[in-house]
Amino acid sequence: MDSRPTASDVHQAFDPARLTQARHLAGMTKRHVAEAVGVTPAAIGQFEAGIARPRPDLVTLLAGSLSVPVQFFLAGRPRAHVDGSMAHFRSLRSTRSYQRNKAIGQVQQAWELTHALEERVQLPPVDLPGFADDDDDVAESPQLAAQSLRQRWDLGSGPISHLVRHLESRGVIVVSPPPDPDSTTVDAFSTPCEPRPIIVLTQNRFDDVYRHRFTAAHELGHLVLHADTRAGDLQQEREADAFAAEFLTPRASIRSHLPARADLSQLAELQRVWGVSVSSLLYRCREVGLLSDPAASRAYQRLNALRGQPGFRGEPVSGYPGEQPALLQQAFELAGLTIPELAAELAWRPARVRELLGQPDHRPALRLVP
Repeated sequence: MDSRPTASDVHQAFDPARLTQARHLAGMTKRHVAEAVGVTPAAIGQFEAGIARPRPDLVTLLAGSLSVPVQFFLAGRPRAHVDGSMAHFRSLRSTRSYQRNKAIGQVQQAWELTHALEERVQLPPVDLPGFADDDDDVAESPQLAAQSLRQRWDLGSGPISHLVRHLESRGVIVVSPPPDPDSTTVDAFSTPCEPRPIIVLTQNRFDDVYRHRFTAAHELGHLVLHADTRAGDLQQEREADAFAAEFLTPRASIRSHLPARADLSQLAELQRVWGVSVSSLLYRCREVGLLSDPAASRAYQRLNALRGQPGFRGEPVSGYPGEQPALLQQAFELAGLTIPELAAELAWRPARVRELLGQPDHRPALRLVP
């Protein structure tokens, strides 16, 4: 006997916030949803505001148009309250509000998945200065903050291997959802969402482990430097970049390894050792005073001409297991759940659970040729 809630059950216990969340995740406006289900945008607004509840037949139509199960709209499940103003985006200026809303929806779902797993499995405690009950003061400058965190995490002064794995071992939730053609301008984002900070590393525009690592360090910088600060300030982005550069390539350690001239072949070798791109290393050369601005500009021009050549092309993240999120997948395995069981608890489609766990769907794809 099927014990799942019916559309009539959901009508009686409809959660307006879930409709907003589903709409944001689908990247749809109220007008788009209204057209899909045959009502007015004002009606969708009333449903989301809790002024009115959709009829059972509309609940079914809404679920279909937003690609969620009917029970997704049922009230009572734990839900994250993410303040969009506190979410830091590494994105293009052309990113639109609906794309940011979609990103916030992904953070909410990452929180819900983490909450469900943490009910069953004890995850590593959060180890970040100033987070939750931690009383450590954050250093005044991004560079000092990066140095302090390296010392706190006992990382020494050399290259950091398996950066994402280090983040997860310190209690940071990292997810890397599959490419989304509708949100190609969002590179990554993070939020100090209690009780655990969350970093989302998108796979939209780049499949380059060196950029991937710098982006992860950039978002870590936001969590350390700007956890209690409203996002959106360009100065914050510069500070997060400065933190990432010092965290991955400490000035006191990297300077003696950098060439006195813009030797791209030597920088290509350093790229593999330190796990940062040649472009980032060139910038570091300029920062530490080894290259003048004109010399750096000429070096960037030569580098652009070599893009795609061996030693100068991006390396896929898939080749570096330590740079791919694994914490939630391992927690899922320890929890002893199946994908359908977890999907039913979250009221998600099983495919969505697999996506956030980073678990590929190995089922063969059937395609018909007309």
